[in-house]
Amino acid sequence: MFYLFVILFYINTWISCHHSLDESSFTVWDDVAVYDFIEDDIFFEVIYPEKIKYSYRLRQARDFGMQFKMYHRNIKLVLVDPPECCSELFNAAELRGAVALAKRGDCSFVSKTIKAEEAGAVAIIVTHSDASNDEVYIEMIDDNTGRNPQIPAAFLLGRSGYMIEKTLSSLRENAAIINIPVNLTNVPFNKRNQPPWVLI
Repeated sequence: MFYLFVILFYINTWISCHHSLDESSFTVWDDVAVYDFIEDDIFFEVIYPEKIKYSYRLRQARDFGMQFKMYHRNIKLVLVDPPECCSELFNAAELRGAVALAKRGDCSFVSKTIKAEEAGAVAIIVTHSDASNDEVYIEMIDDNTGRNPQIPAAFLLGRSGYMIEKTLSSLRENAAIINIPVNLTNVPFNKRNQPPWVLI
């Protein structure tokens, strides 16, 4: 199985380098799953706390909100309270000028993004409520209510969201320090410093 993985990896790398695949997406194989890498996927990196100092991949909202165009260096990633970001936010003051981190559920992705925007957040990252999810990216789509938030929104794997939240809680911190977005386009997969719980 190991040799099969190596062969598939090199075949995929060769194909990618020769541009024979659709430029909007490509696929990487391993021995347990198939992962789609979309052109619009972006990364952010945690600067603090040290324990979760990795690069994390995000799937941007498909048809609402803005794209991540402005680079934010040493910006706060603040846990939203309540975590679903569907009602009045108790820590709205802390979200001003920060990136909000919210959990999936209870309301639409658009509603979460609007709540974060109203609190002054510059972007929102939504993570899966399933802490065991370390491979499935959710497509964040419009809720057809005619609302159009003006900040970026993106989805983070549930396991990564859980580990960030757990680490901040253990340190009694309410925010991490991150850089977003970071350009890892030309960085090989094994050099992207992704979390050890993420397979690719």
